[in-house]
Amino acid sequence: MIDIHCHPLPEQDDGAGTFEEALAMCRMAGEDGITHLVATPHCNYQFRFEPEECRRKIVQLQAAVGERPQLLLGCDFHLSIENLQRVTADHRQYTINGTSYLLVEFDEHFLPDPMENILYDLQVAGLTPIITHPERNGMFRRKPDLLLRWVLRGCLVQVTAQSYLGKFGIESLRSTEAWLENNLVHFFASDAHDTRRRPPLLSQCYQKLATERGEEIADLLMKKNPQAVIEGKPLPPGPPPVEPKPKRSWYAFLQRWIGSGR
Repeated sequence: MIDIHCHPLPEQDDGAGTFEEALAMCRMAGEDGITHLVATPHCNYQFRFEPEECRRKIVQLQAAVGERPQLLLGCDFHLSIENLQRVTADHRQYTINGTSYLLVEFDEHFLPDPMENILYDLQVAGLTPIITHPERNGMFRRKPDLLLRWVLRGCLVQVTAQSYLGKFGIESLRSTEAWLENNLVHFFASDAHDTRRRPPLLSQCYQKLATERGEEIADLLMKKNPQAVIEGKPLPPGPPPVEPKPKRSWYAFLQRWIGSGR
């Protein structure tokens, strides 16, 4: 398996706090069957992403970890005016392994009105936005058609593995299951920050996915698609997205019930 979203670099954000913790996270990932781990420090108002410093720490960490997992660099990129100026000037500093794929993080409670224009501008600049953990975002959960619209326009979707296991609450789990049903998920990743509460583990998610959706889908979302991303290649063919079915309200049900004469 390949993890395209993780926070193991020490003292870079709210992930690993020490080199020892970073090493423990990487070893845990390797033991879980993760062959490649993309370190994705936050780039937002709180944490300033320093690519050269991150590369230096990856070299140190890889030497201590050994061959597995192989460590690569990306960025958990928060959409802001300042960040947009940076990424359009030199996108390879922020994308996954220097490719065209960019992890895009939104505020959990607010989406700016011109967001579709912003995503379009990223695509015009040659980037492929990967929307991170929308199942943990109240706006996406309340507006399921929003994710479909952006996927149809070329965006990709990454869901947190623990969300599919119910560890981020029932709403995140239900959204994940609905989006899987509608073929709107392209990746599962750990978004790990430590070895305890948010560990770098994917095998349990893979097993559940293989059981409920089939091994072919599990391989696609957790091996083949992320492999294409770290290599900078187009994603392999997958099932086309399906429009979410509208939720039935009690009011609509009551109207049908009255209209039937019962």
